[in-house]
Amino acid sequence: MKQYLKNTWLGIWTVLVGMRITFKHLFKPAVTIQYPEVKLTLPERERNRLYVNIDDCIGCDQCARACPVSCINVETTKSIPGEDLGTTSNGKKKALWVTNFTIDFAKCCYCQLCVFPCPTECIYMTDVFEFSEYKRSNLLYKFSVFTEEEAVQKKLNFEKFQAEKEAQKAAAAAAPKPAAAEPKTEEKKSE
Repeated sequence: MKQYLKNTWLGIWTVLVGMRITFKHLFKPAVTIQYPEVKLTLPERERNRLYVNIDDCIGCDQCARACPVSCINVETTKSIPGEDLGTTSNGKKKALWVTNFTIDFAKCCYCQLCVFPCPTECIYMTDVFEFSEYKRSNLLYKFSVFTEEEAVQKKLNFEKFQAEKEAQKAAAAAAPKPAAAEPKTEEKKSE
């Protein structure tokens, strides 16, 4: 009988403790937000999706080298003389065509290590955090403005320029050199 009363009191006590917590929150305003329509304000230094301002990218590849999971792929091609690549927003002259700049967000660990070494600050974290996809291939973001055909054309133009330059060097090396005039020696007059 003693054990029965003890168990009954213990059951009532646990219900009262639970009801105390329930009554405590019963009269407080709700904190539920309607997520798709209402979004929480994020902290100032959140780390979300990366964005690349390709107009400011000089193709230095420092972001790809800093990435610990190798999710950034940068391919560049040198420009030929006479092509104007423009300048970045901070006035730095571009020397390389950025033919391919892709980030695989399926691999990205959002560590922000790629942001800091960028000399032109063209890669940065945005406040966009909703970009789930049904297919993994859709998480491969391409930032380059060139199509694949245009990128191949830029590479072929540079290779053609290099071949012409090598041909000019070979022609210059094969051309006979004019005989150099022998230096005149002054004869010392002996007195």
